[in-house]
Amino acid sequence: METKRKILIAEDDVNLGKVLSSYLIAKGFDVTLCENGEQAYDAFLHGDFNLCLLDIMMPIKDGYTLSAEIRAKDKDIPIIFMSVKSLEEDVLKGFQMDIDDYIIKPFSIEELLMRIQAILRRTIKPEDETQIYTIGKLVFDANRQLLTVRKNKQLKLTSKETALLHVLCKKMGNVANRSYILNKVWDSADYYNARSMDVYINKLRKYLSEDPNVSLINVHGVGFKLVVRK
Repeated sequence: METKRKILIAEDDVNLGKVLSSYLIAKGFDVTLCENGEQAYDAFLHGDFNLCLLDIMMPIKDGYTLSAEIRAKDKDIPIIFMSVKSLEEDVLKGFQMDIDDYIIKPFSIEELLMRIQAILRRTIKPEDETQIYTIGKLVFDANRQLLTVRKNKQLKLTSKETALLHVLCKKMGNVANRSYILNKVWDSADYYNARSMDVYINKLRKYLSEDPNVSLINVHGVGFKLVVRK
């Protein structure tokens, strides 16, 4: 069964937001709809999205600010701006924010769908791709649950260790939110699972310490970031 692609929409026009959300859901996407930038940023921190569709002019937090905050957490996630701002300088400012596309309102919803699909084809890898990750001098094979730490040394990971490291590898260089990890690996973000996660994080730190350039950083109050220093 094909995994539904997850889209975060930030749009303060309630009617347009509902139209976009309903249409994309009908086309097979999993959609989270937010009515302002602050709400959208909170949803982003607690979700795992494939693409963000952001209005520029929103209350509380505008699309420029929201885009910058999202990009600071995830440098790779595709971002599309949608706006009535149609001057060339407005469009150029949008792309200077390191977005992937800019669509001017009013727009054809079918055209928007085509743009979304085109971006996702370029950015999403096949689900059945071999899950092998290079972490500095270490090699992690998620399918075989093996972490190669030296030429002649491999560690056989438990299922939970594998699932946790897999989540961190997919977010490598970016922060993986605590609640997201808990829901993904433990299926629940309750207190006891949170304590269990901390134990497993310490186990992974011990394994990863075989390469001094690899760090599993605790981003206080947010989550964890797997980093390889160059």
